[in-house]
Amino acid sequence: MAPEAKVAKKDPRAWDALTPPLAAWILDAIAAMGFAKMTPAQAAVIPLFLTNKDVVVEAVTGSGKTLAFLIPIISKILALDEPTKKHHVAAVIISPTRELATQIHNVLTALLAFHPISSEILPHLSNDDGDGKRPATTEPAVVPQLLVGGNMTPAQDLSFYLRHSPNVLVGTPGRLVEMLSSRHVHCPQSSFEVLVLDEADRLLDLGFKQDLQSILSHLPKQRRTGLFSASVSEAVGEIIRVGLRNPVKVAVRVKSIKTGGIVEDRRTPASLQMSYLVMKASARLPALGQLLERLEPRPQKTIIFLSTCAAVDYFQNLLPSVLPDGFALIPLHGKHQDQVRRKNLEKYLKSTQPTVLLCTDLAARGLDIPQLDLVVQIDPPSDPSNFLHRAGRAGRAGRKGLAVVFLQPGKEEEYVPFLEIRKTPISPLTHPEITISDSEADAVTERFRDIVRQDRALHDKAQKAFVSFVRAYGKHTASSIFRVADLDWADLGRSFGMFRLPKMPELKNWPGDKKLGAEMDWDTYAYQDKTREKQRLEALHNPDPNFADKVEAERAKRKRNTEAWSGKHEKEDDRVVRREKRRKKKDVERWEKMTDEEKVKQRELEDLLAEVRRRNVEKLAQEAAGGDDEFNGFD
Repeated sequence: MAPEAKVAKKDPRAWDALTPPLAAWILDAIAAMGFAKMTPAQAAVIPLFLTNKDVVVEAVTGSGKTLAFLIPIISKILALDEPTKKHHVAAVIISPTRELATQIHNVLTALLAFHPISSEILPHLSNDDGDGKRPATTEPAVVPQLLVGGNMTPAQDLSFYLRHSPNVLVGTPGRLVEMLSSRHVHCPQSSFEVLVLDEADRLLDLGFKQDLQSILSHLPKQRRTGLFSASVSEAVGEIIRVGLRNPVKVAVRVKSIKTGGIVEDRRTPASLQMSYLVMKASARLPALGQLLERLEPRPQKTIIFLSTCAAVDYFQNLLPSVLPDGFALIPLHGKHQDQVRRKNLEKYLKSTQPTVLLCTDLAARGLDIPQLDLVVQIDPPSDPSNFLHRAGRAGRAGRKGLAVVFLQPGKEEEYVPFLEIRKTPISPLTHPEITISDSEADAVTERFRDIVRQDRALHDKAQKAFVSFVRAYGKHTASSIFRVADLDWADLGRSFGMFRLPKMPELKNWPGDKKLGAEMDWDTYAYQDKTREKQRLEALHNPDPNFADKVEAERAKRKRNTEAWSGKHEKEDDRVVRREKRRKKKDVERWEKMTDEEKVKQRELEDLLAEVRRRNVEKLAQEAAGGDDEFNGFD
């Protein structure tokens, strides 16, 4: 008797091995995106989310968490017997930043482009002219809407919602609260399917807890909820208790083998090499230039993290002088205007030459940047949990990446064992070999000073950046390692290319040379801006010691008076939105304190007021149309 043929077992991480199986068009979309098989996080999470389990997912950065929740959301909505009702929401995805929300929305639309019905709707959403509506469908479809600050006002967001009736909302907490508070937006038990909090720990760290509670109050208690993050903090536990029912916790970690064969968990992907360089402050930027020059192959995309927005604003003027030929530099931080943030990020993503993104922690979370080879942390983050998120921008989805953090000699070197304890081991960078002599560091300092000499405005920015750096340094969570008292003030000042240190409490008793050995004729040191230079000269030759302050106050007054009407109008709109947000918050708090009987009476009162307003509107319309003025009695 012939032996039975063995049936080959399917790879448990194969996309077609999922139970329940994915639709054929989803498999086509995933193949087109280049994902040959599921990541461990996706293999663990998707089946649970598809079978109506609440999940709390802690997985290393770059582990494919976005697809892990988007695929179940899409599958649930398309499995319904009929399309989502008009103005009913089926899913809400919350992100801490506009950039990450936009990225999630982009991945979602890329998936939907392969779904025949949804793909016919997408062009009507992207080419929104303000008048037309997206076509209705007789079969279920996924219709997304992005809700973030920027070009769209809350009123425009609501107008879009009323015209197109999206059933998946992706956005930041503030905008989602405003949308869900509208009486036109419905999230009933019969329609709502899924709530997702991406980077859940960061949502709470940023102080969105009140907004999250408000969002939860608008959603049905019987729902599927997913919390996704590279680290689950204690704060997330509070939301777990409030918003989830018996969640399944999924922790996907990487195993590493230490010397001696000891196996331990890692919190970063195996494709990411994390290293450190011990350099004095004035040698860090020269070392950065050397690193970019010597790495093979040359990094196409690099992210450089600084601690503050002021530092980014200042060093974007100096850093090009140490970058190798052919490298472009693009700044990004949270105080940029919305259109600048979007433009700069898009420019970085689309750049075809080697490009450096100089940024703050704004870019530390969630952003999936193709071809990102190198992450450099000039300033270690104030919050150690952000170290992992910063480094994890590289080495994503199996791509090799390098993350380097600069540490100053002395106490900061204790950061290495500190990270080891947090299961985030880093090793010395040995290849390529980076060495910066004192003379090389001094030469770069003088190069920086030559740039700063060209415009006194750069000196002002240097002072602001220096002070902001010291303030941030003093707020490090690991305060026993990063101590302001241990800073080498003279070398730190030279690293900024400064001619003198600013007046600040931390330097009050410092005995060193606050002029940093630099010579500068302050009387002739001029602003390139002619108006500011004229004011400086007037202040210089005026005997009144308060003249400079008066000139600055007058300049600020003129700026307010000459501000464009549109700018004033936008600010007033912002104030109105903030007032309305505060009012809604108070209403929610008052409502939560009411008894059931008081809530019934409140609803009756609101219905009565609505009827009065309706009658008033009708009366005004009749009067405008020339209606009869004869008194006919009270209603």
